[in-house]
Amino acid sequence: MAVVSFKRALVLVMNDKATVIERMEGNPVWGTRDVYDRPAVILLSRYVRIPGSRRVPVTRRGVLRRDGHRCAYCGSGATTIDHVQPRSRGGADSWENLVACCLRCNNVKGDRTPQEMSWSLRIMPQPPRGAHWTVRGTERTDPVWEPYLALAA
Repeated sequence: MAVVSFKRALVLVMNDKATVIERMEGNPVWGTRDVYDRPAVILLSRYVRIPGSRRVPVTRRGVLRRDGHRCAYCGSGATTIDHVQPRSRGGADSWENLVACCLRCNNVKGDRTPQEMSWSLRIMPQPPRGAHWTVRGTERTDPVWEPYLALAA
């Protein structure tokens, strides 16, 4: 499942590779051979296997987004990420070991663990879940998509 542009959806429908499930309100699209409804949700005519798993790759932007751009230690605005267990001590680049962090806390913490600093985490780092993470392009959703996105989550 993915969110595609209106133009891409229309091309898939015009080439009989997809059918329109939900339509947008408004005027139809006039083609050279036919008139087409404006697609809001389409269904592909055949299954297209998406390579890879549904696992969300770990990125700096993803960690900041998951944590709401808030520091996991003090709660202020975060601009960097921090390894809870430092990399020099075997800490991995994983969703469970990375948190959003403000520059001040990141510099003070340095190469130590939160326990050594007597700090506690405001959030427990874990992989992100939900349709907004597993389906590309769902940051800005259309209310018509909600029943279909719920099935993907």
